[in-house]
Amino acid sequence: MAEQPTKFRLDKWIWQARFVKSRSLAAGLVTGGHVRVNGMRAAKPSHGVQPGDVLTFPQGDRIRVVRILAPAARRGPAAEAQALYEDMSPPEEKTQIPQGARNEGNSRPTKRDRRKLDLYRKGMGDDALE
Repeated sequence: MAEQPTKFRLDKWIWQARFVKSRSLAAGLVTGGHVRVNGMRAAKPSHGVQPGDVLTFPQGDRIRVVRILAPAARRGPAAEAQALYEDMSPPEEKTQIPQGARNEGNSRPTKRDRRKLDLYRKGMGDDALE
């Protein structure tokens, strides 16, 4: 008889593959209905998965699609965890932000901005902002 691959817990594998920081976060991801196994929504953290299964779940601001290659024996270093799966996610689009570019409202005012504010506060009104 051919031996069937052993199944293991979904939440534990997601945690051991280092997609989340804790096992309770992995369980919350599954119970929240955010994880799909082979296209079907997994309802319980104890859902059995095996090598060859494809997982789809959100991670940060992107959707991860991974194929399970091996069960995890422990939560080891990142290099060991990356050997557990094949990443099938589309490449992440990176937005090009020029060096030295400043996002409005996202950082401290420049010296020029501070001078304009000081003039405005002293009563120069809107004329100081031009």
